[in-house]
Amino acid sequence: MPLLKSWVASANDAAHPFPLNNLPYGVFSVDGDDPRCGVAIGDMILDMQAAEKAGLVRLGDAPLFDVPYWNDLMEEGPAVWAALRERLTALLSDGAAEQEKVEALLVSAVDAELHMPFAVSEYTDFYAGKNHAFNVGTMFRGPENALPPNWLHIPIGYNGRASSVVVSGTDVRRPWGQLKGPNDAAPRWAPCARFDIELEMGAIVGTPSDRPITVQEADDHIFGYVLLNDWSARDIQAWEYQPLGPFQAKATANSISPWIVTKAALEPFRCDTPEREVELLDHLKDCGPMLYDIDLEVTMAPDGKEATTIARTNYKEMYYSAAQQLAHHTTSGCPMNAGDLLGSGTISGPSKESRGSLLELSWGGKEPLTLDSGEERSFIADGDTLTLRGAAKGGGYTIGFGDCTGTVLAALENPYAR
Repeated sequence: MPLLKSWVASANDAAHPFPLNNLPYGVFSVDGDDPRCGVAIGDMILDMQAAEKAGLVRLGDAPLFDVPYWNDLMEEGPAVWAALRERLTALLSDGAAEQEKVEALLVSAVDAELHMPFAVSEYTDFYAGKNHAFNVGTMFRGPENALPPNWLHIPIGYNGRASSVVVSGTDVRRPWGQLKGPNDAAPRWAPCARFDIELEMGAIVGTPSDRPITVQEADDHIFGYVLLNDWSARDIQAWEYQPLGPFQAKATANSISPWIVTKAALEPFRCDTPEREVELLDHLKDCGPMLYDIDLEVTMAPDGKEATTIARTNYKEMYYSAAQQLAHHTTSGCPMNAGDLLGSGTISGPSKESRGSLLELSWGGKEPLTLDSGEERSFIADGDTLTLRGAAKGGGYTIGFGDCTGTVLAALENPYAR
């Protein structure tokens, strides 16, 4: 598909992340007004609440955009999702008859504050990138035992905290926790010293389910995607994770990008999952291209310093797709809700510079990174700003997500000091 032309001039730049081909969904406010739903088009945002009130968008008898989140639209299902995309494309295309009316409802993106684009119902994080799993397993168990026996058969995951999900730009406070080194006789209470990121994609469930669903059904149920940073306290995790897996180490924050890129916008960039080492059981088998060719990168900027790109990789490196993760999640009969968020797991490539976490990039702290400022990092220092970026490129246009950024603040004073 070529670049679609819009009467919004900035949307016609091949490098702009928000062309007419994209139309991502977010929530914004201006000058302290109440947050409301918006659609990004070039350097502008279309006020969906105003568009609905003006009769330019009408998808049913009841309003869908009188609330500051996109969950109500999600619950309407794929036919309504498609109808909205078709209507928005018509309103914003070059030569649209209603251009003058729509122009009056546009807001400059530079004047807008962005908020959480949807209400997160539940949050599940997976461990579904093979390169990441192999790297981490090698550090702790050696290459011969890097992948646990179940890893090539099912997408491993754990249920996290929906309350921990925050929008890009939200500061992240360094957590306290129990830490125990390999030579310590007992744990101690201290701020995390090995704070980390995980470069992930987040899939948003749009269609609820209350029964096991197939991989194809799961793909149909996905509403869209965001960038996701799973902030991780590695030293807290090392002490707590056996035998039930991550808990407090993963509960500090999970940052997401502010714009939901719909599955429809990503259709031209579909690609296959990697070749399987063992055959999957029937309920998890691939049924077509379920991944996406999305370039990803991470930058780190010390306080007051320029940013350094520390990693570049691609979403197509995942071993299990979001559709396979969702299908597996439902196998027990687990109900899934509109607004459920599924973290892909860390997306790492095969080379050192494509590793999606500092744990891997510094190889457990043994090989510190040197930033462009000359400073070294094994893990995140107070004041560091981490930014995730992602874009699918091809056909003369770019589909972007907006930055996913967070700055790490120093830990609070000991909350239990007497």
